[in-house]
Amino acid sequence: MLLSQKETDVIKELQTQEKNCVAKYRKYSQQAKDPVLKDLFSHLEAEEEKHYRSLGQVLDGSVPECNCNDTHGRDYHPTATYTSESTDKANDCFLATDCIGTEKMVSGEYNNDVFRFGNSDVRKLLADIQIEEQNHAEMIYKYKVVNKMS
Repeated sequence: MLLSQKETDVIKELQTQEKNCVAKYRKYSQQAKDPVLKDLFSHLEAEEEKHYRSLGQVLDGSVPECNCNDTHGRDYHPTATYTSESTDKANDCFLATDCIGTEKMVSGEYNNDVFRFGNSDVRKLLADIQIEEQNHAEMIYKYKVVNKMS
C-alpha cells in the first residue's frame, strides 16, 4: 500500500496525538491518588501506545487487523473510591476531566481524518481507533460518575 504525501502527513499528525496521549496517561497515572484511576490511566496508556504502533504500521505499508466492535466503554464498571470531598478527590477529578477533553479532541480528529483516505482498510482502522477513543472517554466518565465527580 502506498500513501500519498497528504495521507502520510495525516498519519504522522495522528501519531503525534497518540504519542501525547501516551505521555499524558503515563504522567497522570503517576499523579492520580486513587489506585482505580491509576489503573485506568495505565490501561489507557497501553491502548494509546497500541494506536501509535498501528499508525506506524500504516506508514510502513500495512494495515493491522481491527475489530470495529469495541465494548470497553460499555463494559467498564469501576468501583467507587471516594465517599466524601477531599483534596485527593479534587486532584483526581481534574485529571479525569482533562483526559475526557483530550479524548473528545482526538476522537474528533479521527472523525475528520477518516475521510482523507481512499484505502478502505485504512478508513476502517481509523474508524476503529475513533470508536476506541470514544470508549476511553466513556470509561473515564463512568469513573467520575461512580465517584460523584460530575
